[in-house]
Amino acid sequence: MTASTPGLATPAPDVERPPGRKPPRVVVVGGGPGGYEAALVARRSGAHVTLIERQGVGGAAVLTDVVPSKTLIATAEWMTIADRATDLGIRMVGLPTDTPVRGHEVDLGKVNARVVELAAAQSADIRTRLETEGVEVVEGTGRLDGPQRVVTQAGESFDADVVLLATGATPRRLPEAEPDGERILTWTQLYTLTELPERLIVVGSGVTGAEFAGAYNALGADVVLVSSRDRVLPGEDADAAELIEDVFTSRGMTVMSRSRAAGVVRTDQGVAVTLADGRVVEGSHCLMAVGAIPSTEGLGLAEAGVDLAKGGYIQVDKVSRTSARGVYAAGDCTGVLPLASVAAMQGRIAMAHALGDAVTPLDIGEVAANIFTAPEIATVGRSQKELEEMGARFVVSTLPLRRNPRAKMLGIRDGFVKVFAHSTTGIVIGGVVVAPRAGELIFPLTLAVNHRLTVDQIADSFTVYPSLSGSIAEVARVLHTRAE
Repeated sequence: MTASTPGLATPAPDVERPPGRKPPRVVVVGGGPGGYEAALVARRSGAHVTLIERQGVGGAAVLTDVVPSKTLIATAEWMTIADRATDLGIRMVGLPTDTPVRGHEVDLGKVNARVVELAAAQSADIRTRLETEGVEVVEGTGRLDGPQRVVTQAGESFDADVVLLATGATPRRLPEAEPDGERILTWTQLYTLTELPERLIVVGSGVTGAEFAGAYNALGADVVLVSSRDRVLPGEDADAAELIEDVFTSRGMTVMSRSRAAGVVRTDQGVAVTLADGRVVEGSHCLMAVGAIPSTEGLGLAEAGVDLAKGGYIQVDKVSRTSARGVYAAGDCTGVLPLASVAAMQGRIAMAHALGDAVTPLDIGEVAANIFTAPEIATVGRSQKELEEMGARFVVSTLPLRRNPRAKMLGIRDGFVKVFAHSTTGIVIGGVVVAPRAGELIFPLTLAVNHRLTVDQIADSFTVYPSLSGSIAEVARVLHTRAE
């Protein structure tokens, strides 16, 4: 990433509009969160905005990635809740209270039909919003023809004062495990399944692999998670990752650590995954979750003077500028953080900067993220590993959710709240929440990190009793006694 001015950026727009000049022309290539959020900001700033999208408004995030995957996971969550029913004294009619047999099952065809329907509805809603606010939406594939013109495959040409590239990323494909859309699948192809896989082998234990492995395990499939690393979710908080792996195995999932997949082939019965050590794992289906690659080929970047970083990502600074004047980029094609929220923020920052508004550069240290396993893992600020590697002076406290009265009422056994604070000032510098709906519970810690609140300020705030958020205040109270 190139350097940028910290703090509040002095407006240095790429577009200067003298009195009487026509509105600036903005062309956005890619209609995902980074693209459509940028288009809305630009339009509200008075620009003439054209958005070019080839797949459908909302892009992969809405149509094949975030929205459909989280819809599927939400359905799986209901299965997890139902499995806890007997612990609360609830049983399915006609079954004895001590039966090991599930009284419910999933109709995957209906589940996936609903997933696709909701994604399409969300895409339509976004398109309606864009058109209502005056954004011109063009269906097609756009590319740069120099830094101030975008052309489509259909031969259309759009002059631009500002261009935003928000073309996203696509699942990484390996030649030794080429997806066929039937038995060997990427995460974008899962929604064509009408029957629950008898045995799903998930290759890759990062966020995507862990989320889908957990979801299909909850839906009732036999799941094998193949991880080349020592544990699942190797890039996440170690305590959180260990808890999730324990939950996975306790629910019957097979986790194969330090097992690198060397290839996947179709068999008469399904698939065979060959590991680097020669072992073969057989199943009915295989999900390849081995990362993503930026969609930057064929965009005319080199000819327009746009530099690429390692891995083919578009190089941007903290206000989303590329190396070409007037050309910005946002989202997964930049490799900053593969989160829809970050893409949207990059897009908004880009347009505010380009059109002369004051803007605060992106600070990834303030980003809240969530992994939609069951329980979820939500994080914000610095991680414990980062703080230790930096040699930072910090204190940390962790409280298990099983001590929380609301968690006991809900039958929640797994999870914790962890907070990091500066050892002298008590300012909150990071946090981890592992719990059902952790993505909602992390918000108080996000506010604390973003606004440099202290643990005392959190501890002195009221929480509802009983509530899961009460554990956040309790952790803060513990840290007060440990601050130097």
